[in-house]
Amino acid sequence: MNQHSHQFVETYTGLVGFGMDRDTDQNTIIYYLQKFSDDALMQHLIRKMTQEELDEIFELINRILKAHLSEDEYHRLFLKDEHHHH
Repeated sequence: MNQHSHQFVETYTGLVGFGMDRDTDQNTIIYYLQKFSDDALMQHLIRKMTQEELDEIFELINRILKAHLSEDEYHRLFLKDEHHHH
């Protein structure tokens, strides 16, 4: 069984746009990230990206994870490690 889901992008029928209101901004970020991380798109883009772009994405994601997730949430929600114990 797959552990990861990207269902939002498949079912979202709302507005995709940025700067109107917080809800639309949040939904647009989810939509964009799920579109961006699509396997076929990533396989095409990843080889074209500069090392600086790779670094920037890696650092941004890690900064957000560290700022907003406990260690337990990091293991459960990001790593999908259901057997993590302190």
